[in-house]
Amino acid sequence: MLVELTITPLDKVHSGRDIAKVVEILKSTGLSFQVGPMGTCIEGDWVPVIEAIRRCHEAVTQDHERVMTNISIDDRKHYHHSLAEVVKSLSQWHIPPAELSPSADP
Repeated sequence: MLVELTITPLDKVHSGRDIAKVVEILKSTGLSFQVGPMGTCIEGDWVPVIEAIRRCHEAVTQDHERVMTNISIDDRKHYHHSLAEVVKSLSQWHIPPAELSPSADP
């Protein structure tokens, strides 16, 4: 299953420290993940992914009074798809991999 996760503090500006906490938690799980400009995609089975999301949410709530967590789940029966596979499939539309990465220009 693939999941897109966004954790947004509602009481003050999101900090790099919040994102660093989430990244460290996800690294510790061994799950595949990819941080993007608007959220983080995670790949794995239901229980470890949901547990990782719970840990990430709790870590961010430590420094904030109010946090909103949004989760989008892509769960396909009878077929396992990966983050890398989804990105690779875009090549059929002639999108070079370099264009799928954030640009350094503002």
